[in-house]
Amino acid sequence: MENKPVNSEKPPTPEELQKQVEEMMKQLGIKESPFFRPNPPSSDSRKTKSAPPPRDPEEDVRKFNKKPREVKEYLDRYVIRQDDAKKVLSVALCDHYNHVRLAREKKKKSAAVAQSHYAKQNVILLGPTGVGKTYLVRSMADLIGVPFVKADATKFSETGYVGADVEELVRNLVRQADGDVERAQYGIIYIDEIDKIAAASGTQGGRDVSGRGVQTNLLKLMEETEVPTRAPNDISGQFEMMMQMSDGRKRQPSTINTRHILFIVSGAFDGLEKIVSKRLRDASIGFSATRNFSEAPQQQDIFEQATTRDFIDYGFEPEFIGRLPVRVVCKPLDEDDLYQILKSSEGSIIRQYEQSFGAYGIEVFFQDDALREIARLAALEKTGARGLMTVCERVFRQYKFELPSTDLKRFVVTRDIVLHPEEQLQLLLKEGERERFKISSAVVHEFAERFTKSYGIPIRFTDTAAVRIAEKAEADGVSIRDYCAKSFKDFQFGLKLIQQEEEFLLDETVVDNPDEWLSQRVVKNYKK
Repeated sequence: MENKPVNSEKPPTPEELQKQVEEMMKQLGIKESPFFRPNPPSSDSRKTKSAPPPRDPEEDVRKFNKKPREVKEYLDRYVIRQDDAKKVLSVALCDHYNHVRLAREKKKKSAAVAQSHYAKQNVILLGPTGVGKTYLVRSMADLIGVPFVKADATKFSETGYVGADVEELVRNLVRQADGDVERAQYGIIYIDEIDKIAAASGTQGGRDVSGRGVQTNLLKLMEETEVPTRAPNDISGQFEMMMQMSDGRKRQPSTINTRHILFIVSGAFDGLEKIVSKRLRDASIGFSATRNFSEAPQQQDIFEQATTRDFIDYGFEPEFIGRLPVRVVCKPLDEDDLYQILKSSEGSIIRQYEQSFGAYGIEVFFQDDALREIARLAALEKTGARGLMTVCERVFRQYKFELPSTDLKRFVVTRDIVLHPEEQLQLLLKEGERERFKISSAVVHEFAERFTKSYGIPIRFTDTAAVRIAEKAEADGVSIRDYCAKSFKDFQFGLKLIQQEEEFLLDETVVDNPDEWLSQRVVKNYKK
């Protein structure tokens, strides 16, 4: 079934819309529109209002003074490996800032000089899922002072069809810049899952509204075009513009130029390796062959040998892929890499679980052997760093449900917990019960202090004895004080018969058989 463009009339301009609203108000007998004031406030009246000082568009640019090596060192704190990608992004980011500064300085001097040629270093990141492509750009965004927008390529469709319009990316930059078009035109746009808009090879006759059409529209943005700051069907935006006109506020430009916007795209590109492998295999056949293709290279090695022709065969327009001159391959992560992510990365999933348990007052500690085992199991998932979440969620799902309702205050994650989570959880729950009894044992120690003060006979229970008393009191359904009073009711008489200067240390054997222990001690004392 062929997709058909949405048939819509051209919306009115803000001036036309304002006139229509005013006429409608007159017909309704309303002399003054609640949306518009006939006379904008005078300059004197505006001065009396305390408006916040306008933001300097160059302030964020001036603050950024990092070198490429410093940017990479920052990314190293969050992303393991991917040194090539870090270097490329670091250089691209610093070059972009330098270009922004230069463009602003030239614009102040001469508009003609400001239009000097600059070839943008738009970047394309390739690599399997879970290797840190998105996380790299997300971490880099924390350093960015210019507006930054992230989007998923799968939601876009060709203009006029159901789906998001790629021009919304540019308008989102304006929103991120608080409506400042001048700041927005030097922003950075990141598009993930870019491989999903490759033209489908099986489209025959019908329009490929989410493939070539989107590429064509993105091509215009990556090159240079004027994008309206408000969508034609954005009624709220039209009203906002009318309010600016009626209030006498400074009107922002109605369009934004994309000449200086930096684009970074990424994707897994499943199937690209087959195209590259076929080309390499065909090149290895014949008398002029220079390569023995019997030893199949790994996926990342194949990606590094991808050419523009391979991307075209994959489904990209030559003009589109040509606007992405900087190409870098992200390497797959092995078991050691996943372990380093858990151990060293500031964005480690372990920090998330520490915070989750910490919200319930539970401290959790991860042993190295547990981290190694999590990394090993995650590597078997074949989904890169995403496998860490899969394994951790499988292991700790019941722990996050059960432990917050116990009195357990801390536990250590061992390799046994990772391998046998259910079995180890039951042991922890029993330990939690003992932890609860430890809290109750404070009442037992209070009984010993009162006993010593009342009868002048120093006694003290060991910690294990105090826990045992708490357990027995709960089993009998009585309070700890009542249990102690009943079990040790004869101790003030028996202990007086025993000649002993130091305190009596009572352990769990005394708690289990208090009368028998007291009798044996009295008899033993008289036999001396």
